[in-house]
Amino acid sequence: MKPGLILRTVAAAAALSLCAIATAAPGGVNAGACKGTVYLTFDTGSMSQAQLIADTLRRHRVHATFFLANEKTIHGDSTLDDGWVPYWKSLAADGHAFGTHTFDHVYYKGEAGAGKVRFRPQFGEQGGRSVVWGEPEFCAELKRSAERFKAMTGQPMDPLWRAPGGHLSATTERWAQQCGFAHVAWAPAGFLGDELPSERYSNAALLDKALASLRDGDITMAHLGIWSRKDPWAPADLEPLITGLERKGFCFATLRDHPQYKAWFAAHPAAH
Repeated sequence: MKPGLILRTVAAAAALSLCAIATAAPGGVNAGACKGTVYLTFDTGSMSQAQLIADTLRRHRVHATFFLANEKTIHGDSTLDDGWVPYWKSLAADGHAFGTHTFDHVYYKGEAGAGKVRFRPQFGEQGGRSVVWGEPEFCAELKRSAERFKAMTGQPMDPLWRAPGGHLSATTERWAQQCGFAHVAWAPAGFLGDELPSERYSNAALLDKALASLRDGDITMAHLGIWSRKDPWAPADLEPLITGLERKGFCFATLRDHPQYKAWFAAHPAAH
């Protein structure tokens, strides 16, 4: 067994033993008297900070929403490979929510006419190449992540998706809705900056900006690891972001509880 897989398996097993505690507690220490709610979300990525993020959320009993694509990781595998099953199972047991980020991290590249759209998958057999899809192919791509998540965890994926890079059109948004997925963007203040160059955007500056700008109902966005950033964001900023927002009276919840998506969840129970 690979060392990385051993470490992830051991960490996930330890996490599962704490699930009853984590899921029984409110989303933040001030959950009984919230002045507002912030919705933390994480996309996949290099996975360099995946365990740290999971451990930090668990320690603070905070629930978040994760968007899954099958991306290459620092361990040489991919995020939805068998080696990551213990990780995703532990997060699911903790009570987090999950949406699809397309399976091959597929970027929208423009309309192609006649009910077709041009995309560029980042990974997979067509990685780096331009493809033209209609609604059936696009819907199938969204569902690939959902099907893999259910196979890994035994739980259905939530009826949510996030377009890689946040790039979408009215066409792709409509297609996704027709096959059961509502799109989730992020608030301007919710862009936490973990993908920006640390030489120009220090962790201290990013933290200060987030704490000063985030408001009730805001959705944040960060990743489980970024290849290019030299000074990783999560080890420096995630815990002080959580505690700083809690001191300001904020609580945390998954997108299942976001006012914008409550009606969608009621009409589209997770069945993917």
